[in-house]
Amino acid sequence: MSSQKSLIEFIQMLIEQAPIEAVRSLERLDTEEAVRVLRELSPSSIARILPHLTTEIAGEAVRGLPNELLERVSGQVQPHQWAALFGMLPEDERQRIVQTLPEKIKDQVRELFEFPEDSAGQMMKTDFLAFLPHLKVKDAIKKIRSQAKRNVSPSYVYVVDEGRHLLGVITMRDLLLAKGEARLESIVQPDIFSVDAFMDREELANVLSGRRYFAVPVVDGEKRLLGVVRTEQLISGVTEEASEDILKMFGAGANERSFSPIGFSLRKRLPWLHVNLATAFLAASVVGFFEETIARITILAVFLPVVAGQGGNAGAQSLAVVMRGLVMREIPRDQVSSLIMKESLIGIVNGCIIGLVTAGVAWLWEGNPFLGLVIGLAMIVNLLAAGFSGAAIPIAMKSIGLDPAQSSSIILTTVTDVVGFLAFLGFAVVFQAHLV
Repeated sequence: MSSQKSLIEFIQMLIEQAPIEAVRSLERLDTEEAVRVLRELSPSSIARILPHLTTEIAGEAVRGLPNELLERVSGQVQPHQWAALFGMLPEDERQRIVQTLPEKIKDQVRELFEFPEDSAGQMMKTDFLAFLPHLKVKDAIKKIRSQAKRNVSPSYVYVVDEGRHLLGVITMRDLLLAKGEARLESIVQPDIFSVDAFMDREELANVLSGRRYFAVPVVDGEKRLLGVVRTEQLISGVTEEASEDILKMFGAGANERSFSPIGFSLRKRLPWLHVNLATAFLAASVVGFFEETIARITILAVFLPVVAGQGGNAGAQSLAVVMRGLVMREIPRDQVSSLIMKESLIGIVNGCIIGLVTAGVAWLWEGNPFLGLVIGLAMIVNLLAAGFSGAAIPIAMKSIGLDPAQSSSIILTTVTDVVGFLAFLGFAVVFQAHLV
């Protein structure tokens, strides 16, 4: 008992005279003993040393502080320091601490720690291991063993400084092969890849696509370690989001599943079917405008779906490429016009080739070269429009704050149908003297 009291007095003295040495002294103790010592210190001493402790000790200490003591400590810890500590605590403990904070600090902590939906900060897990660089390898291994009961998965060991800034990473293999007396700073890999807590899930998947990591550390704006995102969790999330985008593209609900209730499916699908119906009538009105021409040259009705169908397919190809680029963050703002021009050029080239083939078929079918000319020219115009629209529609929707996956295909189909019908029947009117 006397030795415990002496230790507490020693740590108290170090905190007042050399806080960093106090941190190192606590680090040399077993976690449970370090936490017991910390809880016996004065509130001002706890507040002074808490932000500099490793995640393991700080998290355990905060969990065990009674509310009365926590209230006396909370107002003396800076908001950004509480936000960093929150990354180590389960939700119930966070809520308990928030209730003890002064209102001004409470609002600042919430602002710092509330991350956007589907961000790295919201996805991250807090069951990671982080130690100070001066800790010996044998002590780190001992601490890792003590964490087994907490179900911590130590693929990596992270090294942080007293301010919890990320310094590097150590693989379990390097740790186990190192000499027991060596310090972590001698085996740490300093060039570590990390991601900002506000990074979007899709962007995170993009930057990790060429790296083979089990997990990636998540940091705040000052490079303080907040948590880790595991690769398997990220893959699962991106796969789910991709399936939602596919459903949105075709007018189904993003959260609809194979065996969703019939009523739920109808509510998600019917509104977009009504939109599709309205656009179909728009395309039909174009055909109706040329009703007399079709009545005189009935063969035109045979080739109308050919022109519209090819435009729809070509547009869908462009749409798929651009949607993937948006999802994977491959399209810089200054390259948008270049992308649209590229897809338009592809549309023209495809139009010329497909138009030439279609013109030959129409000529052989009817024995009239002018019919081939009409449908060939219409194919060029429609595939140009398809390439341009397939690229421009999702980009335009994103630029005005709308979800680019939300039924882009319905809008695209309308464009290719209207342009295809208008081009084909318009050229037919121009050359009608040679078609009758």
